[in-house]
Amino acid sequence: MKKHRKAGAPPAPERQDQPHPLAAEIRPGQSLELLKELHILTRDGKLNQDSRRKLKQVYHLVQFIEPLLRQVLADQPEIRLVDHGAGKSYLGFILYDLFFKDQAPGSHIYGIETRDELVQKSEELAARLGFAGMSFLNLSVAESITSERLPEQIDVVTALHACNTATDDAIHFALKKKARFIVLVPCCQAEVASVLKKNKARSLSRDALTEIWRHPVHTREFGSQLTNVLRCLQLEAHGYQVTVTELVGWEHSMKNELIVASYQNLPRRRPSERLQAVLQSLGLEELGERFFTEAAEPKSAEPAAS
Repeated sequence: MKKHRKAGAPPAPERQDQPHPLAAEIRPGQSLELLKELHILTRDGKLNQDSRRKLKQVYHLVQFIEPLLRQVLADQPEIRLVDHGAGKSYLGFILYDLFFKDQAPGSHIYGIETRDELVQKSEELAARLGFAGMSFLNLSVAESITSERLPEQIDVVTALHACNTATDDAIHFALKKKARFIVLVPCCQAEVASVLKKNKARSLSRDALTEIWRHPVHTREFGSQLTNVLRCLQLEAHGYQVTVTELVGWEHSMKNELIVASYQNLPRRRPSERLQAVLQSLGLEELGERFFTEAAEPKSAEPAAS
């Protein structure tokens, strides 16, 4: 016979063996309050379709980054991560909540962002949540290379959809800071395509392979792929082991390439020679300062918007 609760009696506590409705989609230990503050969860604790996709994307990136953080912590007690082009800092906040808040007090996440209103909102949210190991700086990626507001050495550098040359500035930043790991999701690569287009007439007259990028659509697509090839060669020319993979779960975006670089002090000569050969064979010598090797590191960063 079904028992009825007396009027005015407190509600029965939730059964502990009942899983949370979103348990399959939200990682254990994740603060629901944080997800509400980030507008991933609604105020009544629900996920809409857009938020579900965004959370899936961030968690997918976290799966790549967490093992790298653990490798750093196997050798030292603290870890410093810089997130370039942080935007609303979804990745930074979720990483801090899931990983950094349980680490030594010196562990820190720095978010670099050019939009001051986003920097201010992130600072306010970090203070509200008590995330003392998070800082947000209103800088371009290029400006961060020489900024005294960042430590001399950084362990992990991320640049997710940092537009055009901001990804290259993030690489320059990581090389200067002797980062052990670099995680890149490149976006909007236009500079190499513009140089290919400028030199197209000269190249067509001397090399049949120029047909690969003769048509404007092909120039853009080939330029984008070539940009990432040059970035990988540059990282290898500085002693990094490079892995390139597809970022599964980002089906809505054509920018679906993930580059992960791990410093292993590998031999530099062959990738350095290959990098120079590619630049010369495709008429891209003028980009040698951007895609520099150790022997030709630029003296200062060129200004660029992130």
